[in-house]
Formats: sequence, structure tokens, C-alpha cells
Amino acid sequence: MTERVVIVGNGMAGARLAAELHARAGDRKVTVLGAEPHRAYNRIMLSALLAGRIGEQDVELAEAAGHGSDLRSGVPVTGIDRACRELRTADGDRIGYDHLVLATGSRAVVPPLPGLTRELPRRVVPFRTLDDCRRILAVADGARSALVLGGGLLGLEAARGLATRGLATTVVHPAGHLMERQLDPAAGAVLAGTLAGLGVTIQLAVPATGVAAHAAGVRLELADGRSLHADLLVLSCGVRPDTTLAAEAGLTVRRGVVVDDRLSTSDRRISAIGDCAEHDGALTGLVAPAWAQARVLAEVLSGAEPLARYRPRPAVTRLKAAGIDLAAMGDATGDGPDEELTFTDPARGTYARLRIRDERLTGAILLGDNPSIGTVIQLFDRGQPVPTDRRSLLLGRASGTAGTAPAASPALMPDSATVCQCNTVTKGALVSCWRSGARSVDAVLAATRAGTGCGGCRDAVAGIVDWLSQADSVEVTR
Repeated sequence: MTERVVIVGNGMAGARLAAELHARAGDRKVTVLGAEPHRAYNRIMLSALLAGRIGEQDVELAEAAGHGSDLRSGVPVTGIDRACRELRTADGDRIGYDHLVLATGSRAVVPPLPGLTRELPRRVVPFRTLDDCRRILAVADGARSALVLGGGLLGLEAARGLATRGLATTVVHPAGHLMERQLDPAAGAVLAGTLAGLGVTIQLAVPATGVAAHAAGVRLELADGRSLHADLLVLSCGVRPDTTLAAEAGLTVRRGVVVDDRLSTSDRRISAIGDCAEHDGALTGLVAPAWAQARVLAEVLSGAEPLARYRPRPAVTRLKAAGIDLAAMGDATGDGPDEELTFTDPARGTYARLRIRDERLTGAILLGDNPSIGTVIQLFDRGQPVPTDRRSLLLGRASGTAGTAPAASPALMPDSATVCQCNTVTKGALVSCWRSGARSVDAVLAATRAGTGCGGCRDAVAGIVDWLSQADSVEVTR
């Protein structure tokens, strides 16, 4: 009997699950219901779209859920009948399921400020979806100035994108330094200086108290009595898991929809993955864990690996904005008995902080031009011992103990080294793909999915492919 699997959400998590199920054997019908009227797209790349570096066609996911699935875009789900195992949709349809997967993602937080109602003014736009990005670009066309409320990761990416388009851009952040969840005050100060050099003004430690929008522009009122004026206000005040359907259906919900190691909710016929899911008390918020959850759930639902379990990997945060190279991981901002090393060069926009315990990295912040960023991520991700000469990581020097120094050539990288963090693609997988006949960067990327998340590994993949092409030519010549 054909199993009916219904996925609510055609975002990065839902589309990936549909593709994973399609790649596995089994008699099942997969239906994907997406509230947004678009094909699945890469939300991470919206900042590049905002900056004008890519077009809309470039944010579409190559493995959209329509491949082998019944995809219904622009169809919001309004309710779940667990007793009848049916979904109700906004167009009046009722869709039965044998197994339901919630991949409803998260929604942008609109702060409760005077002047912000349910229907936001045209010149006030959150930064979360493709439609949000289109609205921002529509207002930015012909605008001269912009305000961004929120100095977290997405807010800074939005600010950098708008500044790249020539708008005089100001970030207003209530905390004392930028990205306070990932950075310490020293790193935040260096980042603020880097952004200032790129045309972004920073206003720190000043909450907003109200918004007034009119046909000619927007006014943002601040707690210190000042008012800032601009043509556009972008809201980047965080996101909140979209748990409405789950809560109304009586599933266990805390901050997110509570799931176990098999991604099951309190109803064994319903799973949840991605931003809406809460596993072991933690939310994901990043693409790598969402895709890892999709992979595990596909193994379980298809029967390919019924005992598969989701085990979160250490998270690495990257700021993806032109002119800024930032990586933050682990507990890099706390206090404690860990060995700690720091280096600051504000004039060059460089900052590094490493925290080490028992010869392993427990946290790191690397900002600016540091050749060892890739090596630090590898050491943190794999829990390997750090070099005896810490300067090789702090300053990017190529000294250290055998096996841990930065690799000067891909030939020196172990096959187990993770090149693509988003999809957990190793150097060995890239080499195997090449040996199997994928003889170009694009072919290797398509076959392994490397580079389809944040895109930060594309240069590394290109370097490995270039090394393989040269190595093969030498072999053939001989």
C-alpha cells in the first residue's frame, strides 16, 4: 500500500526532505504544501540578492521539491485533524496523510513599537522572505537612505547589501555591541569599524521607542530622545518558530515543536524539522542542522535506516557580506578556566579569539583576513588537538604540529576534512565524485550538494577540483 507522506513547508528544510525521500526506494506518495507562491529558494542567499550580486533565478534551489513530488505552492495549511489524519487548506481542500512532517520554519519578529501595526507601512519591511526582499528592493529603488533595526547576523547582511546599492545606511541596535550572541565586545567593536569603512553607520546601546511612516519617508524614535529619518526601515529583530499549526493541533510545543532524536513529535505520525523544531531544548536557526534533520528523517521514514538518530553538530556562524569575513563558533564569549588567546588589529579590521580546553577548541571568533579560518573550523568541528604553536591559528601562520597545521595544498588535507559545513561534504566525497566522472566545479557541486547552502565553500571546492585536474593530468602524462 502506498504511504502518503505530506510535508507542510516548501522552504529549505521541507524541499530537502522531499528530495531525500525521492532519492530513496519505497512505495510512497510525497505531497509538499508551500504557503509561499514560489519555488523553493535558498533563504541564505537573499542578502546577496539584496546587494545585487545575484538575480532571483540564482536563489532557487536546484533540487526543488517538485522533483518526484506533488508540489502545491501558495497553499497555506489552516489546520490538522489528528484523529482523521487530515489537513485543511486555505482553499477548502482536505488532504489525508499517513505521516505528516511540519517544516513550517520561522517568522520575522515585528517589535511592539508604537506606529507598527499588523499591516506594516510600505516603507517598513522585515527581512526574512523572498517577498520581503522584493519589497525592500522596490522601496530602495530611487531611495537615498535606509535604517536597519537590529544588529544581528541578518540585520548586518541587510545593511551591507543596502550600502552596496549606494544607500546611506544606519544600523540601530539596542545592545552595547553587534552580534552580541556570537561576538564579544572587542570583536563587535572591530566589526563596527569594518562596517563603517564600508559605508554603514552604527548606533549602539539605544533602543527604538516608536516609528512614524509617511509617504515621504520613515522616522525612528530613539530612547535617548533623538529621531532618525530615512526613506526605508528594515526590521531585523530576530525570528520566532512558526508553531501555530502544531499548537492548535495539541502537539507539545515549547519554544518550538518538541521532537526526539528521530524527529518525532508527541504524535508518532507527525514529525517536525528545521526552524520550527525544538530538539533537546535547542532551536536550529541554521541550514546545516535543518538539512541534517531532513537526511535523518528520510532514513527513518523510508526504512533505509530505521534506527537513524539526529545528533547535532557544533554550530559555526558565518557572516556572508561582501568585504567581511567572520566566523564564530562554540562558547567564544564566556569566562572560565579555558586557555584563551586574542589578537586585535582594528586598523586592518582583524580580530581573533580562541578558547582552548584540554588541547581542544571550545570556541573561536575570527574576523578579517586570517588564512587559518578553514583550519580553525575543521579543528572545532572534528574536536582535534590544536597546534602546539597557537600562533598558527591566531595569526594564520603555517607552523604547528603534524596533522594540525593549515594545509598548504589539498593533497595534505585528510579525506575526512569537512569542506562544506552546510551539507557535511568531505574532501574524500569530492575526490570520489571527481573519480566517478564529475569533471568540472559545477558538476562536482551538483553531485555532492557542496556550495548549495551558504556558498562559502565554493572557492575551496574549486581549489580541490583544480588540484585534482592537475594531478590527473600528471598521471595521464606518465
